[in-house]
Amino acid sequence: MKKSTKILLILTIILLIPNIFLIKYLAEGIVPSEDGFSFTFSALSWVALGFLIAFIVSLISFYISVLKSLSLSNLLFFSTLPLTLIYGAFIVYVTAVDSLTDVTSQSVRAVLNLNNSANYNSLLWVILATIVYLVLLFTLIIIACKPLKSVQKITQKLGDGRAKFDDFKVGGSKDFQEIEHSLNKINYIYKEKDNKIRVTNLETQKFVPKQFLKFLGKNSITELELGNQVQKTATTLFCDLKTNVSRTLSLEENFNYINSYLKTVAPLVRRYDGFIDKYLGDGVLAVFSKAQNAIECSHAIIKAIQVKNKGQKELPKIDARISITTGDLIFGIVGDEERKSPTIVSDVINLSSKMQEINDYIGTKILISKSTLDSLPQNFDFDYRYTGCLSFDDLQISLFESLDYYPKNKREKLKKLKNKFENGVRYYNEGKFNEAKECFEVVLHYVADDNPSYVYFNKSNEKLADVA
Repeated sequence: MKKSTKILLILTIILLIPNIFLIKYLAEGIVPSEDGFSFTFSALSWVALGFLIAFIVSLISFYISVLKSLSLSNLLFFSTLPLTLIYGAFIVYVTAVDSLTDVTSQSVRAVLNLNNSANYNSLLWVILATIVYLVLLFTLIIIACKPLKSVQKITQKLGDGRAKFDDFKVGGSKDFQEIEHSLNKINYIYKEKDNKIRVTNLETQKFVPKQFLKFLGKNSITELELGNQVQKTATTLFCDLKTNVSRTLSLEENFNYINSYLKTVAPLVRRYDGFIDKYLGDGVLAVFSKAQNAIECSHAIIKAIQVKNKGQKELPKIDARISITTGDLIFGIVGDEERKSPTIVSDVINLSSKMQEINDYIGTKILISKSTLDSLPQNFDFDYRYTGCLSFDDLQISLFESLDYYPKNKREKLKKLKNKFENGVRYYNEGKFNEAKECFEVVLHYVADDNPSYVYFNKSNEKLADVA
């Protein structure tokens, strides 16, 4: 028995005691006669009436509390039992009151207008009592079974997966309270599973980026099947982090140091709507659907790494070199049924690797292929210069260096000397090494630390020496 039920029981018993002594005063205030009942309440009669009402309210509350602790079948029986007994007693009394001769019965006959001149009144009262009984009975059953609608709605929500974050309230009898507990337990399990799935999805996105799934036209990693593939035109960004850190740090320190720079690069790739396809030890291969995003990301990476280098003066500096190219890529799932892996297959990746070699050779930081420049929208504005051609699969790939990552003063000088530098590159490619040397000499006169000009100048000298 619940604590609240016990309290109601004690209160009911307490209220019963004064009613036992005061009921006679209430009875004295109700006087039956041949014309009906007359009320002559004294002060004690009113007190008795107050205690009686309080007792009835307490008794009904206690009874309802007991009913809630019963099963549905017992609840229906015991909730309708008092009503049925009252109805039965009323029917018996109405049909038998004509034969009773006591004063109280005469008063009842007068109130109900039951006399020889109204032969049908008894039948009318029986019909009225029956209607009231049926209405009250129907109402009690509806109230008792009302939680069934709540259960129905809750199970529909659970079935549709729409109620994973609600606390269910059913109410009603003991059976429904147990059902409520079970439904909330099921909902809790749903919540736990949903949280686990959400965490799993977040973790899998770290291995299979959402953009990769988007390229494949999939919404979830569970939809990936071996052999899934699609060909798309995209821009790749190959970022290589160069350092001699391994000579001064242990293997573990070296790993943590390189990883700290990768943690700087990765958020920038995501910020510009790209995703990292592969981590290549001390570098990354990122993919972008828009060429302009890749170029903007490359500028941000160079600047971020320069800032990080300044903040870690006691450690060797990282030198980032980036190559960007655009072409057709195949996004697909390779491996076998036991081990599936998302990957990108394309000659563009090999081209990016070759471009990195040119980056290292001529001392540039950001090299961009002509295919990427051709993919840019007309309103995308940035400064660049032609740095030569790369032979790749019997093709001559024109390469361009971005100038936007240079400090402003140096960038302005290189922009003014752009034609002189590009003419020097063309002269060099045509074998006109004297003319090339003169062009690069002019550039170096104004920008002494321009690495590509310095490399080309020395190579021109070497070529001239070989001819001589």
